[in-house]
Amino acid sequence: MSPYLRQVKTASGATAVQVVAKDHGVRRIVEHLGSAHDEAELAALMRLGRQRLLAGQQVLDLGPILNDDADEVGGQAPGDGGAVRRPQIISRRSAWLIEAIKTAYTRLGLGDATGGDRAFEQMVAARLIEPTSKADTPRVLSEIGWPAPAHRNTLYASLGRCVERGYRESISGALLEHVTNTSGLALCLYDVTTLYFEAEREDDLRRVGYSKERRVDPQVIVGLLVDRRGFPLRIGCWEGSKAETTTIIPIVEAFQAAHGIEELVIVADAGMLSAANLTALDEAKLRFIVGARTTRAPGDLEAHFHWAGDAFTDGQLIDTITPKRGSNTERDKSLRAEPIWDPVEYPGSWRAVWAYSKKRAARDTRTLTAQENRARAVIAGEKRPKGTRFVTTHAGDATLDEASLARARSLVGLKGYVTNIPARLMDAAEVVSSYHELWHVEQSFRMSKHDLRARPVFHHQRDAIEAHLTMVMAALAVARHLQDTTGISIKRIIRTLKPLQDVTINLNGHKITAQPQITPTAASILKSLQSPGH
Repeated sequence: MSPYLRQVKTASGATAVQVVAKDHGVRRIVEHLGSAHDEAELAALMRLGRQRLLAGQQVLDLGPILNDDADEVGGQAPGDGGAVRRPQIISRRSAWLIEAIKTAYTRLGLGDATGGDRAFEQMVAARLIEPTSKADTPRVLSEIGWPAPAHRNTLYASLGRCVERGYRESISGALLEHVTNTSGLALCLYDVTTLYFEAEREDDLRRVGYSKERRVDPQVIVGLLVDRRGFPLRIGCWEGSKAETTTIIPIVEAFQAAHGIEELVIVADAGMLSAANLTALDEAKLRFIVGARTTRAPGDLEAHFHWAGDAFTDGQLIDTITPKRGSNTERDKSLRAEPIWDPVEYPGSWRAVWAYSKKRAARDTRTLTAQENRARAVIAGEKRPKGTRFVTTHAGDATLDEASLARARSLVGLKGYVTNIPARLMDAAEVVSSYHELWHVEQSFRMSKHDLRARPVFHHQRDAIEAHLTMVMAALAVARHLQDTTGISIKRIIRTLKPLQDVTINLNGHKITAQPQITPTAASILKSLQSPGH
């Protein structure tokens, strides 16, 4: 007679686990261990059954058997004297997820940077797992079995310490050290976004300003400085009505001063292109690469148009100069060769690189065609003439601006870049490729606003808002670290590891812990993180 385990579906949909033996071809239920109502309970019962089979009946004495589940198997199970009590879950713990977050947090030096502030660490963890309010953070952490979740009052106290003890500066230092030790820092990307508030009134910080989403809620301007992979280095916050162009210098100078940085390349989009900004960056001995506005192309490429017309080849690069202010160029269009920028020879100019892409040209052409069609519809009276491109009005009559349209079509496919890096240090192709790294900072903003839900912000005091953004920056750093290490999005990492829970069950006084079955995706994540066993 060799006993074995058997799983039987009950009438209620549960799974009964039984110890069964065969004697001369007759199957007999030796013991009914219980009925499982989910995978965790089933795993615990199967583990108990295997212990019984390996060690014999004396290993776990179930004691008196109660008939709580008899109705589920059609009455009392034959041969077992009744059914045991339904297993009770004592605790659940997403150990792999907790360990992954804690390990990343420690490796980035965030624990040391915040003086071991456990409440701050828990807010960062909750922001990754399920972005919600500070008041709801204890629930999020309790659901995954995070050890000793802090009370919400403790969390709010941590926000106060965040500003008082300068967490943002120390965290920024820790993140810079991580970048310097791993990939090196030679290039930083900068961009801005807006975070809105569900509030009716403005104050000194929360102001109504320009919104790409055309919102009229009070908002703040947030600037983010990241390395070329999108890893956060510093975050800044300004009044919602402040011009975006005025934010880059304060955050870069503060970063430079705090960490004694002398040589650095700053990359930003055309929204940061102002004469004052470029001059300030240059005077700070910083290199920059900034997107150029297409309206500069006719002047910058005057010689090219004069000698070659508006013909370009796919991937063509034109390395030339552009005026620092206005349109007075130091370029002599009678010379066919483009000038090689030098700050001494051309003190009134910056270096400009223009690139042509056939793919971009096709996209620009489609856009222009749509704009032209709209302009013609406005002129024909089919649409209202509200801010329509290529429509001019004279003496009440709307006409098509043929000259502007022709000029725009001559520039399709062109993208310009302004820099103060000489060609001997960085060729035109590298200037273009460095600028294209900007998608990393855009991705980080998308992560912070969507995956980490930095908005809307429910705080109303400036210190609380600043502390919230510091916490979001720390969470973004952990998220980027986990993503860079595994090659998997933070959303998928959380979705994969969160359900892998160790479940402790009380079965008639015996505590049994069942470990989850690791999926292939989870195994790949854990291998990448080199997470030790638990």
